[in-house]
Formats: sequence, structure tokens, C-alpha cells
Amino acid sequence: MLKNPIQLRLEKFEPWQYLTFMASLCERMYPNYAFFCRETEFADPQPYRLILDSVWEILTVKNAKINFENQLEKLEEMVPAADDFDLYAVNPAIDACVGLSDLLHALLDRDLIPETALSISSLSVETVANLEQAREGEEITNDNQKNNQAVCEEWDVQWAIYRALKETDGRDIELIKSLRRELRDDGVSNIGIAL
Repeated sequence: MLKNPIQLRLEKFEPWQYLTFMASLCERMYPNYAFFCRETEFADPQPYRLILDSVWEILTVKNAKINFENQLEKLEEMVPAADDFDLYAVNPAIDACVGLSDLLHALLDRDLIPETALSISSLSVETVANLEQAREGEEITNDNQKNNQAVCEEWDVQWAIYRALKETDGRDIELIKSLRRELRDDGVSNIGIAL
């Protein structure tokens, strides 16, 4: 697992900050799933989008009621099997599903929130590192990760999201909405896939 000081800093977050951070990373992984679905006609990516939107809703709409067990069941049906596809894009698509699944599990069991934030942070950067390794043929490690521009850019984005959340006093609905809007409008994934 690749390490970064952000992982230590995250430990000081409030639950809403953790959840917003995780939703932001899932938002950045969504294009990977959508691209895979479009290229393979595996599934319609819209249900993934709707599940992720329900997470944003719980963060921004007071008294929103979402059945996350139901959302989790829907998501499980949308995960591709790596062995069924001879296409690298299946791996980032699976990672996107794992990230969203982990986020839903954290919403169901709030005790999991801090460790899940760390695991989704790691998953997102590992998705990038795995693609870089497939391209370059060289394993990305803690020792050489600073030499890889794509991995550094992923950490930079995570730091930018962290800083935006850290600089607020109390739950900031407008900040959450602006993060969502910015990431969704950008439409570029952690591995550079654009919608």
C-alpha cells in the first residue's frame, strides 16, 4: 500500500468530512466505471451514478432518508468480473465499485468511517499506480512514487480535497455541493478518463 502524510491527517476529521472526502474520491472514479460500461456494453452506468448521488444527498439534504442496504444490493449486481473481460479497463471499473461499496458499508456502520476513508484513499491511488505499472512495466512503491507524475497528481487532488474540508468550521453544505459540482463538471477520473 502506498503511503502519504494525508493518511495521518485524515484521522482528525469529523464524520461528515470523512464521508465527503470518500464521496469525492468515488466521484473521481465514476468515469472509469462509465467508460468501461460504454466500451463493453456490460451495463448501464446510470445506476452507479444514482447510488453515488444518494450519498451526496445524505450529505447535503437535511433529514434525507436513504436505504443504503438496498443501494448496496443494487451495486453488487453491477460489479464486473475481471475474468470475463480481456480489457484493462475492467480493473479501474472494479476499483470504482469497490470504493463505492466501501463507502456504503461505512454509511451502514459508522464505526468503519475513519478506516474506510483511508482504504478508499489508498484504493484510488493504487488504481493510478496499477495503470502506471501496466504502462511502464515498473512497480510503483513508496520509494519511487514521487518519480511518477500520475501518482503525484492523484495525491495532489486528494490533498486539495482534504484542505478544502479541513478549512471549514462545522458542516458546510455549500462546500460539499461545490466539491461535488466541481468534480462532476470536471468529469475526469483519477486515471485521466474523461466523460
